Amino acid sequence: MTVCIGNICRSPTAEYLLRQRLASRDIELCSAGLGAVVDHPMDATALQVLAEHGVDGAAHRARQLTVAMLREADLVLGMEKRHVDAMIGMAPEASGKIFMLDKWLQGRDIPDPYRQQRAAFDHVHRMITQGIDSWLPYL
Repeated sequence: MTVCIGNICRSPTAEYLLRQRLASRDIELCSAGLGAVVDHPMDATALQVLAEHGVDGAAHRARQLTVAMLREADLVLGMEKRHVDAMIGMAPEASGKIFMLDKWLQGRDIPDPYRQQRAAFDHVHRMITQGIDSWLPYL
């Protein structure tokens, strides 16, 4: 599971990139937001950047993160340290499976591109791609 705030830019981008990379494996993937814009599709620019990289995220609809989701997930990847902290606060018993997406690289926060210029979305897409690629050996 991937998590950000609104579940319309970063976490669905990560979810759909993971789906693409792990398509041959029987792994259930989803994303959610700490303050989700429930039932909204992905941000148009995030969707466009994904599409330009051969990934169709049009089916995505934002979901609110719940304690049950955190308990049921095998792995939860947050985009920022504060997201990880918030999730651990919600479900302390799940703390051993909640990590930063960028854990294996520099442990950086992946900034929110929402309502920014296209360049911000491209930058975030690169960061998410690198983060996902760094997790693949462990999945």
